[in-house]
Amino acid sequence: MNGRYLLDTNIVIALIAKDSSVERGLASAEKVYVPSLVLGELYFGARASARKDRNLARIDEFAAANAVLVPDVATAREYGVLKAALRAKGRPIPENDMWIAAIAQQHGLTLITRDAHFQEVEGLAVGSW
Repeated sequence: MNGRYLLDTNIVIALIAKDSSVERGLASAEKVYVPSLVLGELYFGARASARKDRNLARIDEFAAANAVLVPDVATAREYGVLKAALRAKGRPIPENDMWIAAIAQQHGLTLITRDAHFQEVEGLAVGSW
């Protein structure tokens, strides 16, 4: 792994829950980024939770403290290549995850996730904490 990481939703949830393996991984990271799509998934989940206001505040705090990457034209190109390749293999992954993978590839980042389906993406550097 290259020391520059993009965090998937399940990793951010684990971090907020104070998962020690994620905390150790972050301690050794050179640079960490979060895709705006992950924040969207977190905000959606918080709105459906029993502690909505508390969870929304935690996400706001997390977002303010981290570098957030947003999709742009270069991301869209990566997404198109990635989606076509997955469709050709007959191995699609969820839409948001394709965008997250495209952002990771665009910026040369290792995606940290606990979702095995990212292994389907050719050339994507994937790790888990």
